[in-house]
Amino acid sequence: MSTAAVTKVKPVREIPFLLRVIWFFVLGWELAGVWILIAWALNITILFLPLGLWMIDRVPQVLTLKARPGAYVVDLENGRSQFLPASQPPFLIRAVYFILIGWWFSLLWAAFAWLLCATILFLPIGVPMLNALPFVTTLQRS
Repeated sequence: MSTAAVTKVKPVREIPFLLRVIWFFVLGWELAGVWILIAWALNITILFLPLGLWMIDRVPQVLTLKARPGAYVVDLENGRSQFLPASQPPFLIRAVYFILIGWWFSLLWAAFAWLLCATILFLPIGVPMLNALPFVTTLQRS
């Protein structure tokens, strides 16, 4: 964080719900399916693993344009703003979890959640599952 004093902490601004619903039905769920497959393919490589994990972290944004929960913008005295992500478990724990469970379980989780979204009837279950995908993959808190 900057050396300037914090004047205000506020949640990241959300896109209006109606626009998010339109996005989901027009492009979101199809794009999210392709996004997940590309991210998972990148995750099985060592060279492109960081890009794949970055993409997994943004699945909720691709699906519904939802701002990352738990993130805040801090207004500083000098007039600048700074994005503060949520605190995370230790890197070693997240790395071991990803190697043993996250890399394969996240694909099963994502495919099942995406299919639930595609049925429309089970959409209320599928969307929260896809929102939880970063946690399922690497234990990343949102």
